[in-house]
Amino acid sequence: MFDEKDFSVSMETIVAELKLKKLYYNEEMDEIKVVCSNVNRPGLILVGFFEYFDKDRIQIIGKVEQTFIRNMDKKTKKEVLDKLFSSGIPAVIITRDMEPDEDMLAAAEKYGVPLLSTKDNTSRFMSELIRRLGVWLAPRITRHGVLVEVYGEGMLILGDSGVGKSEAAIELLKRGHRLVADDAVEIKKVSSETLVGSSPAIIKHYIELRGIGIVNVKNIFGMGAVKDTEKIDLVVKLEPWKNGFEYDRLGVENEYAEILGVKKPQLTIPVRQGRNLAVILEVAAMNNRQKRMGYNAANELYQRLNESMGIE
Repeated sequence: MFDEKDFSVSMETIVAELKLKKLYYNEEMDEIKVVCSNVNRPGLILVGFFEYFDKDRIQIIGKVEQTFIRNMDKKTKKEVLDKLFSSGIPAVIITRDMEPDEDMLAAAEKYGVPLLSTKDNTSRFMSELIRRLGVWLAPRITRHGVLVEVYGEGMLILGDSGVGKSEAAIELLKRGHRLVADDAVEIKKVSSETLVGSSPAIIKHYIELRGIGIVNVKNIFGMGAVKDTEKIDLVVKLEPWKNGFEYDRLGVENEYAEILGVKKPQLTIPVRQGRNLAVILEVAAMNNRQKRMGYNAANELYQRLNESMGIE
């Protein structure tokens, strides 16, 4: 099982991506690692209640907290801020571009804690920060395969080397669909039901075709043929056609692939010479979309057959 703290994001990345203003910050703080995707508004902390306090969370100071701090008596304020900033928290962020209290700034300098600010209001900023942290700190694995977007469906194509994954992807690109990753797909679990795939930076937008070599998809097919990330809606497993093997012809029984504890619909498609694999994958994408919208052609046919035979 993955633990949230198996992954981290640097304070440098957070500051840059969210365009935060540095109130107290130095270059050494770039290396501070954030390991928790939850954040905290330290309301109870400011009245001295530190039980169950999670020091791994970024602390958010909004208008209410800032007003409360300014109205505290000097001694109590110093004690509370010293305890907060000395606890090992990764950073404190003040919203609405408010200026920090002088005692807060002194505590940040004393204990070497980044003190930052944003012009956004508290609720909007917290929502965006939690969303970003959820992606940055998501459990992840790398799978050998191809990820493409077909009619808005994220399709993860798996199979042994040489089965035709990249060739199928190229044909899909020619038909107007988009490539996310070839050969290695980095998959993140960004929620209990959502998987998002992307390409390792070093091979982004490249695809390998046996007999031709490495091809830059963006340069050949244009910007519209590539995409940086895509959710995974369907897993397609390609395998060589086996004579005499009974493949599913109705699709009544659903098959699933489990990735990072999340189940996604899976199809096993046999590959043999003469089959138009790109068209088959397009139909698979459209059929999966219909199923997600509540329509299942196989179930409808099965029901019609039962009705024709008088079976309820």
